[in-house]
Amino acid sequence: MGILSGNPQDEPMHYGEVFTVWSNVLANNGMIAGYQSLLNHAGDQDLQKLVQEGIEGLQNENKQLEELLKANGVGLPQASPERPCADLESIPAGARFMDPEIGAKLSADTAAGLVACSQAMGQSIREDIAMMYGQFHTAKAQFGAKVLKLNKEKGWLIPPPLHMSKKCD
Repeated sequence: MGILSGNPQDEPMHYGEVFTVWSNVLANNGMIAGYQSLLNHAGDQDLQKLVQEGIEGLQNENKQLEELLKANGVGLPQASPERPCADLESIPAGARFMDPEIGAKLSADTAAGLVACSQAMGQSIREDIAMMYGQFHTAKAQFGAKVLKLNKEKGWLIPPPLHMSKKCD
């Protein structure tokens, strides 16, 4: 029996796993603060609900990631303070993020998160860490589908040039 056999939670994390998990917490902290600010800018109620769902998803991820780091004796990155609520009408028009921009940001962040989760799964040698990132990946894919649907329904989606199949005569 080697050091990497038995209960995965008893195995040490390798440096790549430590860096990935720590960096993930740091990135999530930044996105949580950013999304809290974007929540003040969102006018559409459906978009507000999705931004709030995004915040909660990132906070849930961080709970698991922070527990893992603490259990392995790794210090946590500093978190930003919570953003206060602001009145949408008090934000000047030129300084305000528009709803389609917020929808696009959610889409882009979700796509990047899916790639990051896939990379984390691929580099993990601890099964529990790989499985945790698999769960994050599934949750992000489901969230991304909701964002895509909202962007389409609201007319906010800007598609790339569409390929129209030409039939040969």
